[in-house]
Amino acid sequence: MQKTEVSFKNSDDKELKGILELPGNQQPENFIIFAHCFTCNKNFHAPSNISKTLASKGYGVLRFDFTGLGESEGDFSDTNFSSNVQDLIAASDYLEKEYKAPTMIIGHSLGGAAALFASQKLDSIKCMVTINAPSNLAHVQKHFESSLEQIEKEGFANIKIGGRSFKIKKQFIDDLRKNEEGTALKEVRKALLILHSPQDDIVSIDHAEELYRSAWHPKSFVSLNGSDHMLSNKEDSKYVGDVISAWAGKYIEKSISPELKTDHEVMANLGPEGFTTQMVAGNHYFIADEPIKVGGSDLGPTPYELLSSGLAACTSMTIQMYARRKKWQVENVETHVNHSKKHADDCEDCENASAKIDSFDREISIQGKLDEKQLKRLLEIADKCPVHKTLSTNAYISTKLKE
Repeated sequence: MQKTEVSFKNSDDKELKGILELPGNQQPENFIIFAHCFTCNKNFHAPSNISKTLASKGYGVLRFDFTGLGESEGDFSDTNFSSNVQDLIAASDYLEKEYKAPTMIIGHSLGGAAALFASQKLDSIKCMVTINAPSNLAHVQKHFESSLEQIEKEGFANIKIGGRSFKIKKQFIDDLRKNEEGTALKEVRKALLILHSPQDDIVSIDHAEELYRSAWHPKSFVSLNGSDHMLSNKEDSKYVGDVISAWAGKYIEKSISPELKTDHEVMANLGPEGFTTQMVAGNHYFIADEPIKVGGSDLGPTPYELLSSGLAACTSMTIQMYARRKKWQVENVETHVNHSKKHADDCEDCENASAKIDSFDREISIQGKLDEKQLKRLLEIADKCPVHKTLSTNAYISTKLKE
């Protein structure tokens, strides 16, 4: 994948900083805008993990800091809900000018409410997604109730949100009140996906129900059971990315770029950032990656896991093909494989630490009505699978530069 730092101006001529996640060197068919939660920024776990997951599925994803947050210019205390909506429109204008107009907008928490309001003014948006978002802006005001008297009297108050201190001015509260009756869904007839955790203790699940009732079809709801409001668990945010990708395929064109193809059997495409690699094998698209501990994002299997997968798949297929030809009743074949590098038993250079060979430990489980003789024969057949034969011989690999 490719990660690019970008910047663009909002309606107040403030420079907003963002990160554009791309699936590879080719331009994707669909771009997404991600609106982070209130007082968060683009580098929080949720926007980062969701964006990377969606980019691995072939989407281009722009996540940026709202005015006065993260690396973006401006003073957060001078912003309000309406300015957040305008920032999203500025992000859409930037994508349309430099790449393609966005077809999807995603918003987390208050960013979800802003995304719904912004989608009313963005004709290119076909899909809207909210994550743990409030159904009305009155909910946001409740978090400031202890400071409302001070805000009304002095015009501002320093409040703590998520353990961090922020300055909120009266104009922010006034803007919430001005918009609190708007559901943003009365006039918007675009596909909507609502993602919400029943355990969310900041924005209760009731808000998801209200959003669903207010929305026009097509609309969908998916429960984020067990996750917290911030999606602080990486697996939760990766799951959100997977769900959004699968759901959006119903409403927008295939996200994989038609340029991502090859005249060979397999192609691997990797940009200048990270190790998340776009793979094409025949008519199939998938991801390879490396573990987080070595700098990867763990969005797909490692190259050696793919190699072991080939051996495991070929073994199960070969055994079943033989059993079917013999009309033996084999209900299921499981092949388990581990890869490692070990010293050969008869190694002539075992004292050399680098003198190791690749070792594949394979265990096979065969279910069916079979006698010992049949099981023994099937175990022999396992060694005859084509991938086994390839790995057991010295294969020749020719390499040249491709024009």
